[in-house]
Amino acid sequence: MTKADKAADSGKADSTAKRQSRRPAADQSGRSLKRTEPATLDAGGSAHGGPAIKRRLSKPRKRDFPVSQARRYLEPGPIVLVSSHWQGHHNIMTMGWHCILEFAPSLFGCLISSGNHSFDMIRNSGECVINLPTTALTDIVCRIGNCSGSAVDKFAEFGLTASPAERVSAPIIEQCHAAFECKLHDDVLVEKYNYFIFEIVKAHVAARPAHPETLHYTGDGVFMVAGKVISRRSLFTKVL
Repeated sequence: MTKADKAADSGKADSTAKRQSRRPAADQSGRSLKRTEPATLDAGGSAHGGPAIKRRLSKPRKRDFPVSQARRYLEPGPIVLVSSHWQGHHNIMTMGWHCILEFAPSLFGCLISSGNHSFDMIRNSGECVINLPTTALTDIVCRIGNCSGSAVDKFAEFGLTASPAERVSAPIIEQCHAAFECKLHDDVLVEKYNYFIFEIVKAHVAARPAHPETLHYTGDGVFMVAGKVISRRSLFTKVL
């Protein structure tokens, strides 16, 4: 065999070996074994019926933060305008510290500082309306929160329309996207924490948009705006 023939045979052998190395390995029964790919983090949890998210989740580095400023991240929002009525007078206050407490009856909890003009009006009447403003009222929301109803008629001052509610004496603010009429349900926490628990007895909501641009306060005069809507309805098997 010439040197050229030996080189050709050697090349064929190398090519055959490479092809064999790329083939799946076989177990003792002769069945081929598929090569296992490196695992990636599954953020969606495909085992729970959802699509796997093939990406590594970020781990943001955190720093110490003043506990007194936790509200910047945990204040639930959205900002609301609370209207009240007592002894022939209306008032409005801006509020961000609130949350839903129960489905049925629909209970709503909120903190109203005893220093606010609205505190005594709501404490005495046991009623209010929680009005939901949108970004169209941003400047008015700020100004309402920075003046006192003891000196200013806020409806007249800011060009807002007071419309009669159906179940309470406090007025609805017509310019807001939604209004929730409330009656005092439990005042056990008012004396110690200025925390009121109301029952929503009547709700009024504009048909459009379904997801309005609402304001969410982060402190220092800065708001975040409700943004893009995402749906994961298929993952909710217990409560919608």
